[in-house]
Amino acid sequence: MSARRSLALPDGFRIALDRGTSLWSGGRVATGGSPWKVVRLGEAARPHLAALRRAGARGVADDSPVGRALARRLIDHGLAHPVPAPRPGPHDVTVVIPAYDRADELERSLAAVKGMPVIVVDDGSPDPGPLRRAATAHGALIVRHPRNRGPAAARNTGLRLAETPFVAFVDSDCRPEDGWLDVLMPHFDDPRVAAVAPRVVPSPGGDRLLARYEAARSALDMGARPALVRPGGRLGFVPTATLLVRVAALEGVPFDERLRLGEDVDFVWRLGDLGWNVRYEPAARVAHTPRLRPVDWARRRHQYGTSAADLAVRHPGRLAPARPSAWNLAVLALLARGRPVPAAACAGIAAGLLARRLARLPADWSLAAAIVGKGTVADAAALGHALRREWWPAGLLALAASPRSRLARAAALAMIAPIALEWARCRPAVDPVRYTVLRLVEDVAYGSGVTAASARARTAAPLLPDVRFPDRLRRWAQRLSG
Repeated sequence: MSARRSLALPDGFRIALDRGTSLWSGGRVATGGSPWKVVRLGEAARPHLAALRRAGARGVADDSPVGRALARRLIDHGLAHPVPAPRPGPHDVTVVIPAYDRADELERSLAAVKGMPVIVVDDGSPDPGPLRRAATAHGALIVRHPRNRGPAAARNTGLRLAETPFVAFVDSDCRPEDGWLDVLMPHFDDPRVAAVAPRVVPSPGGDRLLARYEAARSALDMGARPALVRPGGRLGFVPTATLLVRVAALEGVPFDERLRLGEDVDFVWRLGDLGWNVRYEPAARVAHTPRLRPVDWARRRHQYGTSAADLAVRHPGRLAPARPSAWNLAVLALLARGRPVPAAACAGIAAGLLARRLARLPADWSLAAAIVGKGTVADAAALGHALRREWWPAGLLALAASPRSRLARAAALAMIAPIALEWARCRPAVDPVRYTVLRLVEDVAYGSGVTAASARARTAAPLLPDVRFPDRLRRWAQRLSG
C-alpha cells in the first residue's frame, strides 16, 4: 500500500466539502473530518477552499497541482468527499452471496443482480436442494460448505473463486436497486479506496409498529450522508450486508472466520490500518428484509452486542463506550449539580488553555471556544449513549431515580435528549413516546449483549471509558503506573 499512497487522484475527480467541515481564519484552518480534528492549511489552498465552499454539494473538479494535492488531503482526512458521476456498466464485478436456508430470499436477491456473474455459497444448509435449485435457475455458480462456518468463511470462499478485479458481497436477504454499481464503481477511481458500501434500507413491512420504526431507524442503515469510514469517525464501520471491494486490496486481509458476528467491523478496521480508505455512498441503495417479530428483533440486537468482547481483543482501545475529556467531565458534573457559574468558569479555563495550545495556528480564541463548546455537548451525548447501552443498568437506575435526584435527572436528560432530537429531525411514522421506548429497548438489548460477552470473556474493556486527561496529568499518571 505504500506505493499506492503516492498515487494522485485522476483528472476530473470532483469533491465537495463535507457538511461537518468548518473553515476558520479565511480557510487557513479546518475542523471536522473522520475522526474529528483540527487541520492547518496552506495559504495557497485558500482560493481552492473558497471555490469548494461556493460550489456546495455539487463539488469541484480542480486539476491544478494545488487543487489535486488539497483534494487528496481533504479526502484522506474526511473533510471532503468524492462526488463522482454515475458510470453505466457493464462492470467487471462478481457478486458473492453467502446463504443459509431461506431459498425464497435468495431467489429475490438473485433476481436483483441478474446479468452478472454470481457465486452462491451455501453455508451448510440442512437441506441444500432449494438453494441449489434457485442458484441453478438464475445461472449462478453454487458451492457448498459441508457444515455451517459462518458468513465470514462463506465470503472468503466466494472471494477465492472470483476472477474479476472487484467483488460485491451481497447477503441473501438484500436486493440492490437498479444502477447501484453505476454509483459505487466510480469511487474506485481513487486508488486508495478498498471498499464502498451502499445505503441498506429496510423493505416496506406494512403498518406494524416495528415496521414503521425500522423504516426510520434500521441497524443496517448508516444514514443519508456520504462518509469516510474510520474508527472514531462519524461512521466507525459499515455493515457487509452489501459491500463492493477491490480484490487487490484484500490480499492478506480476508474476513476473520473465527468471528460469527462483528466480522464486518473487524474487516473494515483492518483495511484502514493498512492505509486503505473505505467509503459510504448513500446514493446507491439496497433493500433489506428486516426482522419484525419483536423477539427476533430484540435478540438480533443482543447478538450484535456480543461481538464487542472479541473486537476488543483484536482492536484494543477502540471499543471504549465513551471518550470524554476530563475538562468536559468537570463542566458536566458542575452543571449536573446545578452550578452553572463554576461550570462556565471551568469551560472558560479549558478554552483558554486550548487557545494557548493552538497559538501556532492562524486562528483566534473563537476556535478554542467553539471546540470546547462542541466537545462538551458531544461528550454529554456520548455519556448518554453509553448509559443507554453499555452502562444500561446504571442508565435504567437513573431513569427510575430521576424524580428524586438532580444527578439522575441530568443523566436521564443526556440519555433522552438525543433521542428527542433524532425524532424531531427524522419525523418518523411513530409517535415520540413509543419511538423513545423502542430506542431504549434496542439500546438495552445491544448493551446486554456487550455485558454478557464481556462477562464470558472476563474482560471489562468494552465497558470502560477512555477519559482524555490533560497532557501533563497524563504524563504524571504514566510515571506513577510505570
